[in-house]
Amino acid sequence: MIPAVFGGLLITLLMWWAGASAQALQLRGSTSVLGIDSVNELRSWLAPWSYDASTASVDPGAVGATRYADLYRTAMQIRFVALFGVFVAGALLLIRRMPPTRGRTPALLLALWAWGPVACTLAVTLSAPWLLASREHGSYRILPQLASVISSSGPVSVFAGLSTAVLTVLVARVTVKGEAPLPRRAVPPRSARVTASVGTAVVAVSLVVLSHVSVAGRLQTSFSGRGLLSEPGDLLREWLLLGSWAGPSTAPLGDWLLYRAADLLTLAVVWWSLRLLPGLLTRITVPAMAVGAVCAILLGLLASELLRTVADDTVTVWGPVHLFSGLGSNVPAALTFGVLAGTAAFVALRLTGGVGDVDSGNGGDGDGGDGNAAKSPEPQISPVSPVSPVSPPQA
Repeated sequence: MIPAVFGGLLITLLMWWAGASAQALQLRGSTSVLGIDSVNELRSWLAPWSYDASTASVDPGAVGATRYADLYRTAMQIRFVALFGVFVAGALLLIRRMPPTRGRTPALLLALWAWGPVACTLAVTLSAPWLLASREHGSYRILPQLASVISSSGPVSVFAGLSTAVLTVLVARVTVKGEAPLPRRAVPPRSARVTASVGTAVVAVSLVVLSHVSVAGRLQTSFSGRGLLSEPGDLLREWLLLGSWAGPSTAPLGDWLLYRAADLLTLAVVWWSLRLLPGLLTRITVPAMAVGAVCAILLGLLASELLRTVADDTVTVWGPVHLFSGLGSNVPAALTFGVLAGTAAFVALRLTGGVGDVDSGNGGDGDGGDGNAAKSPEPQISPVSPVSPVSPPQA
């Protein structure tokens, strides 16, 4: 519990500090030092986390301006409280199911890093109604506005998530020191491969099928809606598309192949992560598999974006900050298909008999160790001779 609360407080503090730093970009000389393009890019990163009511774009002389500013401050309060709660909930699940012992530390670090942008996106989503209400014309094209707000958590959440993950894992390592290490599961290789393939196939539905420009165009235009629910295309794309691609005729062949390689890297990271995930968990449950799959997709997206960053040649045009503008994108779609992929992987693992005592819920405390403990008989204890400690089975 302590590492999760520590991580929640840390990422909340880091995001508050990032938002408070937005006003520093308005100082004279910032554009001459960083460049106007880099300053504008950084403003777009930090503005969603700025607590200053002036970022609400409300005319101070407008009727009801004070009321709009109060709504904006309420939205930001809800945003930071939601960020703390969501991160603590996810971190607590990850640390309990994947404690930093027996080689799980790198996996826990990567999972917590990926959970940072997820928590930020969910916090932005939960506070979006109040933020839209703080605008003078918040009810105009509400669904496109909602899609824009949800996608605004920005790359700053990736950097804050990395710092939070490192320090949270260090705290978790200290808290588990001296405790008996929990054993790792032995999952048959065939079951692990089938589980990973099923989960990756679900992710590929979004990344390969839905993200093609022709299908994405149909999603954008096929649903018109009425009234407040008009123009839902942007919101659907935000929650369903993990990328965007078209045929090689739309770009030079070398660039097209590079971007397709980045998409393949995403799927490869997802497959490998899902293959290792059942063996890393102390207890396999649907929530653990779903959260693990969400984190796997985020790691795949981060890896693909870093590959694109290395090959990007627009530094001289847009500035170095623009290189990282794609980090933390497509998180809502990662949430949607992560939950679906994790659930499908859980079902596949159960059908293939990968683990005999797979649990679909949160029954039991989940911290108590080996999943095969239910199969092994309890040792007979002699009332006379002292009991020697039983060493946990090796993976």
